[in-house]
Formats: sequence, structure tokens, C-alpha cells
Amino acid sequence: MATSLKIDDGLKSRVQQLASQRRRSPHWIMLEAIQQYVEREEARESFKQEALSSWAAYQETGRHLSGAEARAWLNTWGTEDEKAVPECHD
Repeated sequence: MATSLKIDDGLKSRVQQLASQRRRSPHWIMLEAIQQYVEREEARESFKQEALSSWAAYQETGRHLSGAEARAWLNTWGTEDEKAVPECHD
């Protein structure tokens, strides 16, 4: 898919300068920027959907972990006494 993109002269100059510094083409710099933006926004949307799903499940079942329970579990990560995921409760 071929797409043209119109950018103002200031941004165009900045992209060209960065491309020169990185020994890349302006096309590569713009493509990389778009890819990183899309990946970041997809991850953000995925996190948002997961949070909404978790909230809906909590509203339906009432099952949860308290903040203190979650922190206690997370504090064991990377230690010799690393704990398994605690069970949710009502």
C-alpha cells in the first residue's frame, strides 16, 4: 500500500536531520516512528480492554485480591521464596 504523507517544513527538516545522524533514510525514520506509535497504542488499548474485562468480572463475581495481597505476592518475585499467584476471594 503506497501512502503519501504531508508534513510541515519544520518537521520535515527535523526528520531529515535525524535520518542523516542515524545514517538512515527519512522514509525509514518515519516508518519506524509509525510502527512504534501503533505498537504502543495497541498495547495501551489491550491493557484498557483487559482492565475493563477485569472490572466486569469483579462486578459479576466479587472475586478479587486486595492491594496488600497483590503487593505481598509481587514482593516475592525474583527471590528464593517466590510465591505462586494467590487465589482470588470474595
